[in-house]
Amino acid sequence: MATSTPPRPSHPREAVESVVIRFAGDSGDGMQVTGSQFTVETALAGNDLATFPDFPAEIRAPAGTTFGVSAFQIRFGTADVLTAGDAVDVLVAMNPAALKVELRDLKPSGTIVVDTGAFTERNLAKAGFPTNPLQDGSLAKYRLLPFDITKLTTDAVKEFGLGTKEAHRCRNMWALGLMLWMYGREREATLGWLQKKFVKRPDVAAANVAALNAGHAFGETAEMAEHVVGYTVAPARFSPGVYRTVSGTEALAWGLIAGMRAAGLSRMIFSGYPITPASALLHTLANLKAFGVLTFQAEDEIAAIGAAIGAAYAGALGVTSSSGPGIALKTEMLGLAIATELPIVLVDSQRAGPSTGMPTKTEQSDLFQAVLGRNADSPLAVIAPRTAGDCFPMGVEAVRLATKYMTPVIVLSDTYLAHAAEPWRIPEERELTRFPVRFRTDPTDFHPFLRDAETLARPWALPGTPGLEHRIGGIEKDFDTGHISYDPGNHHRMTQTRAAKIAGIARDIPPQDVALGEERGALAVVGWGSTFGAIHEAVRRARGDGLAVSHIHVRYLSPFPSNLGELLRRFERVLVPELNNGQLVQLLRAAYLVDAKGFNKIAGKPFHVAELGAAIREHAK
Repeated sequence: MATSTPPRPSHPREAVESVVIRFAGDSGDGMQVTGSQFTVETALAGNDLATFPDFPAEIRAPAGTTFGVSAFQIRFGTADVLTAGDAVDVLVAMNPAALKVELRDLKPSGTIVVDTGAFTERNLAKAGFPTNPLQDGSLAKYRLLPFDITKLTTDAVKEFGLGTKEAHRCRNMWALGLMLWMYGREREATLGWLQKKFVKRPDVAAANVAALNAGHAFGETAEMAEHVVGYTVAPARFSPGVYRTVSGTEALAWGLIAGMRAAGLSRMIFSGYPITPASALLHTLANLKAFGVLTFQAEDEIAAIGAAIGAAYAGALGVTSSSGPGIALKTEMLGLAIATELPIVLVDSQRAGPSTGMPTKTEQSDLFQAVLGRNADSPLAVIAPRTAGDCFPMGVEAVRLATKYMTPVIVLSDTYLAHAAEPWRIPEERELTRFPVRFRTDPTDFHPFLRDAETLARPWALPGTPGLEHRIGGIEKDFDTGHISYDPGNHHRMTQTRAAKIAGIARDIPPQDVALGEERGALAVVGWGSTFGAIHEAVRRARGDGLAVSHIHVRYLSPFPSNLGELLRRFERVLVPELNNGQLVQLLRAAYLVDAKGFNKIAGKPFHVAELGAAIREHAK
């Protein structure tokens, strides 16, 4: 009598608090898509998370080479997640080059999921492996899960009649399905996304769905290796509200629009020129025309900022963006915006330099350029969001400062913030502060540099307003009439007045707070921008070890908060970690004569919590 096959015993899932996964493969393997969809499913599962996309600068490096490796890292967990993680728990390597490049970050005993179908002699040679690492014992200290993902995917999609190349493009969905099963994620959002993305190619949509389901089924059936178990990561606790996953670019775009609405303006003119990684802001805003956004791709960086200045002159919110090399090209016109005292917002998505440098890698090396990098004495406001979600309120703040003080405002983002994602609570409309602008309409005693007594801002008079005809430009103007002036005393007065206007912003921004720890003590770790998460977690661990250390994070960089100097002097030692060769540390030493020490990393990658922890322990002695 025939007997049925006994069911595979159900293995209990192992509960873990936090996981770091890195998806890595060739540029054409869809690793950014895979990571993004895993992020969506993880957010819907209720976990806190942080991501770090890392991709090559080349449009398409030679396939299978280390130059073309693209990776996406996500850390998710039940508690507060502030960084994308240091050591990797699971590395999904789609080819030998990905294994070669990313293996150094995998923790001992970490898991490697690898596509054996890609480990051909040719691909091994391209990656620089003299022997096959899957067979030579070099991976003995890791948990190796070798699957022929290429064949398994091909088998799963063969009924849809795709060519070999298109069939192989579904491998990332098979790998995604396996990882979704391994960590108890759902698939519904990804299934819906695939149907929408390939709506004009139903065969491709069906094949990707089949590959996703096949990878998931592989995990839950007897085909999965017996010693591998699934995991559960309990949902995190969030404050009540409506959440969504947001990148820094998205949050900044929405913050600029919210700021425009809060200022009572009806139109934002965003003009930009394509440059990595700043182009993402242009792409995002181009899809938001319904909210009063007009996007303009200019022929070069100078034209882009010129259009923003023209928009501000005409009464709209003028916004432009670029990265370090493009900011340098915009500098002359930025001086014009300072001279004319027109409100524009300039977003600098910093990247590794100088010159072209490493276009897709992160750095904080434009602080000097933002604060000091113009001819003559030409200060302006400089602010820096500290997380992806913080890009929203700082986008609003940039508009507030620009319109209230009639000045350009630079927002210092970077590659990490531009692409990193995290859960973000969508604010209620009632939570947003209004700061409506007042255009000058009364011609009585008007001249273009008649200043507000409190802010020193000149009036915003729209062209064509009867009786308010006026001339502005780059040549120095008379303080009392607005006419061209070469008078030495007037130039001295105008220069000092423009500087006093920016310095006065310090009275209108929040006092500097302590992000973690006491307001006095042995050591203050002072950061700015995207280093917030790594510094905060390192300080939290150090405090848990009994060290007297506090975290101060500066979001207003020009001018500094009025109490910053007093706060720093309450600490015996000051450590300033930066992703540059030491810029904020020099500004703090110059402004407050504090003996601050720098801790610098210029590798195109964010700080690891561990390396910051070591520096904190050294300076806390």
